[in-house]
Amino acid sequence: MPDATGEFRRARDHLLSSYGDLPRARAFPRPGLGETFSWVADWFDVISDGNTATALRVVDLDRQGALLADTAVSFAELAERSRRVAGWLRSLGVGRGDRVLLMLGNRVELWECLLAAFRLGATVIPAAVQLTSEDLAERLERGRVRHVIAQADLTPRLDALRGGWTRIAVGERVAGWQDYGRARTAAPLRRTVRTRPEEPSLIYFTSGTTARPKMVGHTGLSYPVGHLSTMYWLGLRPGDVHLNISSPGWAKHAWSCLFAPWNAQATVLVVNQPRFAARPLLETMSRCAATSFCAPPTVWRSLIQEDLGRWPVSLREAVAAGEPLNAEIVHRIRDAWGVTVRDGYGQTETTAQIGTPPGMEVVEGALGWALPGYEVALLDPHSGAPVPDGAEGEICLPLAGRPLGLMSGYLGDPEATARAMRDGHYRTGDFATRDAEGLVRYLGRGDDVFKASDYRISPFELESVLLRHAAVAEAAVVPSPEPLRLAVPKAYVALAADYRPEAQTARQILAHAREHLAPYKRIRRIEFAELPKTISGKTQRAELRRREEQRVTRSAQEWWEEDFTG
Repeated sequence: MPDATGEFRRARDHLLSSYGDLPRARAFPRPGLGETFSWVADWFDVISDGNTATALRVVDLDRQGALLADTAVSFAELAERSRRVAGWLRSLGVGRGDRVLLMLGNRVELWECLLAAFRLGATVIPAAVQLTSEDLAERLERGRVRHVIAQADLTPRLDALRGGWTRIAVGERVAGWQDYGRARTAAPLRRTVRTRPEEPSLIYFTSGTTARPKMVGHTGLSYPVGHLSTMYWLGLRPGDVHLNISSPGWAKHAWSCLFAPWNAQATVLVVNQPRFAARPLLETMSRCAATSFCAPPTVWRSLIQEDLGRWPVSLREAVAAGEPLNAEIVHRIRDAWGVTVRDGYGQTETTAQIGTPPGMEVVEGALGWALPGYEVALLDPHSGAPVPDGAEGEICLPLAGRPLGLMSGYLGDPEATARAMRDGHYRTGDFATRDAEGLVRYLGRGDDVFKASDYRISPFELESVLLRHAAVAEAAVVPSPEPLRLAVPKAYVALAADYRPEAQTARQILAHAREHLAPYKRIRRIEFAELPKTISGKTQRAELRRREEQRVTRSAQEWWEEDFTG
């Protein structure tokens, strides 16, 4: 039987010693973990034994940004707490293979429950706290949920839903629900259930920007071990304090608030704000001496509106994820803090696939290179043949030597799984170009790239130009029907503070785009509006495309370039 802990550590340490040397990192030894590897028993418990270092620090702020609570839990404490929770859950009937819907905010109990479920061999379905009763009904039914653990204040959304599932409330006591507080004095579970590599461990529902949410299945290997690539991209080291801006219920939370930091033996730092505000976040980042920071570009754009020099930071690493990164953020952060924000790419279905890791030069407008554990192919979406250097292709992962971080499939939907994994490749649905050195530049989702006057247009490229204008806080570019060209690029723009949705503002933004874009890429129309988002915060371009297809008359806050000519 292989020494699973030693195998995992060998692979992990190879990556830790390869920062700045991507070719060496990409040759990391694939760990031979055997048939019953348990990340919680073979890794987390081993690094937690007698370890008083902080594993998790949760900072709660009020609406004005004042400190409400600052809770730190050591590795040893968290291991023991999760054993007690596991023992208590087992007494309630939670067992191997059971599906547990977990609907908790960023509170210590969330991590206790995740570790406890892994100990029991149960499968966790993380659920965002913003989900409605209708969303939850779908997850309970399609996910075949047997147990629900929910925050007490969220239980009313579940009370009206029928089912024989166990109901467990965290926080205040709730009539008809088991009291999580009883887990504190429960007898701990001492023997972790050993699951096989193909058994599910996590199920994520995709955000459903273009279709019904799919159930993404991950195993006890694909996310825990697969996130070694994410650890490498983040640049984490033992003893780091890693701050990630992400909500529970979404895959990025598991990426950067669970597996990647604890693979590196780093502290997970979480900042809870009732409403996001840049200054309290910056103050907390400085006070807690965060050494690594990951946030979506929307958060980075909010931060650079502040005088960043006011906050002395301890950051060594900074990354952006969730949407493509724009050059202005990189320049502003580097000027203020001397830290370069690096970009990365992955999906709920995978761990970090492509990115610019520490020690590699950030190339403006580029994602980076294939990360350790991944081979990336760019394929023609029609023929399936590899495209030449510089040509546009779909980002695909060869299934020969299957990547450790790739999902097992779309559960309950064999047809979707077959479509995604046809002809020996996993198809991401995202498009990019790659040069002879392997540097990848992102173009957009296949559904988002469109034609105008027979030219293919990447919304991301146009949006990046728009975001350089001071008036633009957010932008989304979609095709707008036009008789001669069939479609023209139209920008939906959310304005920055102090700018008004009026003709003069539209004229300035269109002139800015005309100056920085080739004629065939020019933005011809602009509309000021709040951008529709999924509950995970991603822009719903599909909704904007539908608006354009169904539009009969112009919006009152819409201008065309013809309005300013003549």
